[in-house]
Amino acid sequence: MQISWGKQLELSELEYNRLRWRSRRGMLELDLLLLPFFDEVFSELESGEQQAFIKLLEQDDPDLFEWFSRKGVSDDPDLAALVEKILDRVQP
Repeated sequence: MQISWGKQLELSELEYNRLRWRSRRGMLELDLLLLPFFDEVFSELESGEQQAFIKLLEQDDPDLFEWFSRKGVSDDPDLAALVEKILDRVQP
């Protein structure tokens, strides 16, 4: 993945499509949060938040479910902030 010095990551179409595919988790609760966020918000995020989203996709589904259920919080402050941003988007 190439990182630009600008506002967003430079992703090829293939990389972008792979990230979209990885946003599909197979757990309805996560799919309803991650896929629309990716489709509607990801491209507008700054590169640091885009990198945090990519890192979020690397986490295990049970951890994601716990964080999005607000039954736990990630030890990584970037992931914790992104989870809150995603939740605020659907639960203002």
